[in-house]
This record gives sequence, structure tokens and C-alpha cells, in this order.
Amino acid sequence: MGQTEMANIQACIQACQEALRACQACAAADIRENQNQCALVNLDCADICAATANAMLRGSPHHGDFCALCAHICRACAAECGKHAAMHQHCAECQAACERCAAECDKHARERHI
Repeated sequence: MGQTEMANIQACIQACQEALRACQACAAADIRENQNQCALVNLDCADICAATANAMLRGSPHHGDFCALCAHICRACAAECGKHAAMHQHCAECQAACERCAAECDKHARERHI
């Protein structure tokens, strides 16, 4: 594995971890604010971000499969949080983190195990 590829993997892992933290914080705030739909999407997104980071950290041959799903769910989460971003800082931060994570995961989504 080359230096550029390793840097790309590290950037994706970091983006997944940042999205995981943002989703957990947003879900907690959403629950307190009774924003159930947003909280549910945040929790789904947090789970796939954690799983994707873990798959990449262990060098799973399925990391591209995880990345493809993670990018998809991160976009759904960003769209949901985008509905509330003007009113809630936690939603704005989550939206941004999920958009970054989706972009990083897209770089690896084609590396699917067949």
C-alpha cells in the first residue's frame, strides 16, 4: 500500500470518527428536543460510521462495501439535519461532518469485495 493510499484511508477513518461523534451528539440533543426522526437517522449513521471505521482500521477486504453504505447513510443524515441546521447548531455540525464523511467514503466505495 502506497503512502497516498494510506493517507486516503486515514482521512476516511478520521471522517468516519468525526461523523460518529457529531451524530451521537446530535441524536442526544434531538432526543431532548423531541426531534425523533432526526435522532433515528443520527443513530443509524453513527452505527455505520463506527462499523466503517472499524472495517478500515482492520484492513477488511470488505471496506469498500462498508464505505458505499456509509456514504449513502451519511447523505441521508446530512439531508435530515439540513432541515434543522438553521435552528440547531448540533444539526449544522452533524450535517457538515456527514457530508465530509460521505465524500471520503466515496473515494473507497469502488473498492468492493467480490
